[in-house]
Amino acid sequence: MFIEPIAAFTDNYIWCLHDGRTAWVVDPGEASPVLMFLAANKLSLQGILITHHHHDHTGGIGELRQAFPALNIYGPRNRDDKPSIKGLDKHVAEGDAVDVLGYSFRVLEIPGHTLDHIAYYAPDSHPPTLFCGDTLFAAGCGRLFEGTPPQMLASLQKLAQLPAATAVYCGHEYTVANLRFAQAVEPNNVAVRERAAAAATLRAAQRPTLPSNIGLELATNPFLRCQTPSVLAAARRHGAQNENLAAIFAAIRTWKDQF
Repeated sequence: MFIEPIAAFTDNYIWCLHDGRTAWVVDPGEASPVLMFLAANKLSLQGILITHHHHDHTGGIGELRQAFPALNIYGPRNRDDKPSIKGLDKHVAEGDAVDVLGYSFRVLEIPGHTLDHIAYYAPDSHPPTLFCGDTLFAAGCGRLFEGTPPQMLASLQKLAQLPAATAVYCGHEYTVANLRFAQAVEPNNVAVRERAAAAATLRAAQRPTLPSNIGLELATNPFLRCQTPSVLAAARRHGAQNENLAAIFAAIRTWKDQF
């Protein structure tokens, strides 16, 4: 199984999984770059995985369905207070699995960025593979548009428990900006400083900084490091009233929103 990024909009990644003949894509916010990629690589689209309802992750579904009528399209279950995602064939939830190119991708519910947010995790791929949409970013996490700090923290902690080698494929190229913030939170973290330099080099060459992996995130992502003394101290300087992990996370996330 090969995994390749398809750039969309200004900083989105649509991830394409393929075996040289058949392809699946994750979160196609627009169809045209997907269709061009498939044509250039002589691939037939078999299915789509959707992580959440935002338009920049779902906007290409209709046009891709027209081009490939037999598509299998999976996404999060409907919520009563939100419009359903148009075009899904099957709604999935925690504990379900989707077979993609011979690999079983487990569905993980990870609310916070949105309440319907899910991830797809293949423990038996080499390395284990995670598509996490806009919940966990390289050195960051998504904004809390619908969820609460305790919800997002719990979702991030769930992902942090995956094996350290797990490859992390998220929805946006935010790494350089996220690492600037991570350096502000932990200016003495050598791993953050080294990662920032590596990411800047990759972007200067117009190369993706992704995938990341869980081990690297545990070493450099302030939102996975709320229990560390340096992050705790930074959170207290930015409004955390106590050492409760949710309060620390909320203070750091609010700081990042204004950074």
